[in-house]
Amino acid sequence: MDSAAAISLCPSTPGWNLDRPFLTGQFYQETKITPGTTEYKGVSADSSSGADKAIGCYHATIQELIVIDDLLSTLIGIEARYISIKKVQGKEDDITFQVDASMDLALQEFAKRLFPLCKSYILINQFVETRSQFKTGLVNHAFAAALRALLLDYQAMVAQLEHQFRLGKLSIQGLWFYCQQMIGSMQALSMVVKKAAANNCVGSAVLNLLQSQAKAMAGDHVVRSLLEKMSQSASTAYLGILERWVYEGVIDDPYGEFFIAENKSLQKESLTQDYDAKYWQQRYSLKDEIPSFLANAAETILITGKYLNVMRECGHSIQIPVAEKSKLTSAGSNHHYLECIKSAYDFASGELLNLVKNKYDLMGKLQSIKHYLLLDQGDFLVHFMDTAREELMKKPDEISVEKLQSLLDLALRSTAAGADPCHEDLLCCVERTTLLKRLSTLKDLEISRSAPDSNDLEEPLSITGLETFSLNYKVRWPLSLVISRKALTKYQLIFRFLFHCKHVDRQLSGAWQVHQGLRKLDMQGTTVSVSSLLCRNMLKFINSLLHYLTFEVLEPNWHVMLSRLQTAKSIDEVIQYHDFFLDKCLRECVLLSPALLKKVERLKLICLQYAAAMQRLITSSLDTTDNDTLSNDSPSIEKYKNLKLRTPYQMRRLAPENVTVLESVLKFEKEFSFELHSLGPILSSGSRAEPYLTHLAQWILGVGKDQ
Repeated sequence: MDSAAAISLCPSTPGWNLDRPFLTGQFYQETKITPGTTEYKGVSADSSSGADKAIGCYHATIQELIVIDDLLSTLIGIEARYISIKKVQGKEDDITFQVDASMDLALQEFAKRLFPLCKSYILINQFVETRSQFKTGLVNHAFAAALRALLLDYQAMVAQLEHQFRLGKLSIQGLWFYCQQMIGSMQALSMVVKKAAANNCVGSAVLNLLQSQAKAMAGDHVVRSLLEKMSQSASTAYLGILERWVYEGVIDDPYGEFFIAENKSLQKESLTQDYDAKYWQQRYSLKDEIPSFLANAAETILITGKYLNVMRECGHSIQIPVAEKSKLTSAGSNHHYLECIKSAYDFASGELLNLVKNKYDLMGKLQSIKHYLLLDQGDFLVHFMDTAREELMKKPDEISVEKLQSLLDLALRSTAAGADPCHEDLLCCVERTTLLKRLSTLKDLEISRSAPDSNDLEEPLSITGLETFSLNYKVRWPLSLVISRKALTKYQLIFRFLFHCKHVDRQLSGAWQVHQGLRKLDMQGTTVSVSSLLCRNMLKFINSLLHYLTFEVLEPNWHVMLSRLQTAKSIDEVIQYHDFFLDKCLRECVLLSPALLKKVERLKLICLQYAAAMQRLITSSLDTTDNDTLSNDSPSIEKYKNLKLRTPYQMRRLAPENVTVLESVLKFEKEFSFELHSLGPILSSGSRAEPYLTHLAQWILGVGKDQ
């Protein structure tokens, strides 16, 4: 809770507590101090409070008794007959004392020695009254309670001195002797309360002030011990808040003093909906003001409570074995509280990790995502692409996602994926933009922007579902901490790239079957031979690319991630290793290199255009009366058994057309070879900084060497 919001919800102090100054020590009259005057000054008897005549009219022995009686009253903040207490105008924390000018000079000096003690008492007492209000917070309440206990001891000492005075056993020198021991301690405390009041310190600021003042008084053992005791008393309430956080994951902070802030506007549901969700990072965060004795453990404290909070929201009962000696009841110099925090962190971390791994089966979910989004088991995909081809050929706005989902469910149930209990969490989705444009919208990815030829490939004017189809996956709390919307988006980027490569491979495989059918018919003309060689090189390119993506990138990195997850000590390490895996896969799959990715996309586009143009090659080589037999988009060898060869007369008549087809094939070959060889300089220049490009070059740059 924010400090200002917490204060606004606090109960107000009763009006009678403010309207009656004698209840709160605010009854001193104000006086104006002019420059050049001293704080302690003499006044005439007429201006003295309650005095019938000047004290100088009495004998020195009588004066001493009167002064002792007046000082005993002044020591507890009560004005006497010949000593008045005034509040300096415009300064809430400044007090001045006035004595009768006719008082014996020696007695005046003794009185002035005790005035600092009187002033310290008044300032401390005022601080106790003002900081006991609700709005000042628990730390100030605890500090004020400790000061009040100290003042009770102080008042008991004054009462004992007064008793000695009534028995006639207390002289002015004796009063000074008994009081001087407390002057240093009271002045040190008065300095603390003045600074706290001036800076309106609350919570951690009060504790840090006490700690710093205690260190500054290292030379005075008595004063330092007193300040450390005050710090320990004031921190008791603070450590109570800390105890609930590290043992229950609950912020019980009614006045907004704790150094951990909670942003309740961030909900865990955003992890599965928003790519830029900041729930895990910003739902609970550290404030700027942290107690100095907890500064080194602040991050551990934050994480411990976050882990416990996750388990609590999962409905998991938290049973932390907290022995009496392990409770955070003090922040002593033996650093025992640090051991308590460390043990609480170890427990919370291990408990949450076991919960996520065992009860919610994190490893099983990740393996399932690998099967579907990284195409680890592609049998369902073949079935799906066969049945959904017609729907995927439409524009994204015309595609029925419901129809695709039913076809996907059918494919999953018809293949080995049906045995996976997680297959029902798989969903179809159709994006509205190409892969390149989608990558450009994700600002947090470390995409290289320095490529000189990054605009070589223009966005296509019309795209189909084959370029925009993707899979989604249902992830529930608390697995959404690891498999968040951002992580799923990265999986989808890799899936779209792999899916389109698979589509290109299927189209080229169909074209290769056409060539095999023509070879069965002994049609080995120049056009067919050149086209067959080009088709083989294109297939080799796309297969090499798929082999690199699968066996050089995804599989090795997956196994490295799995081994790291087995040794992870906390959920934060799991998130870190998982994010590192995805980022590395994106980078090594060239998705974060726009220049290289656009070259690959250009090569795939040429392959698709070539595969689509195969129909013309078939038409020019076979009898036109049999064209209806070839209407299917996935030709096979069986189609060519009933086809007739053209007669020599027909071949001579269509020779110019064959030349045109050959020129078209040679044009495809030239474009493909040019784009393929243009990859060389890009891969070579980047391989020094990115070694994985060397492996990519080894797989795809040798495609056309055997032509």
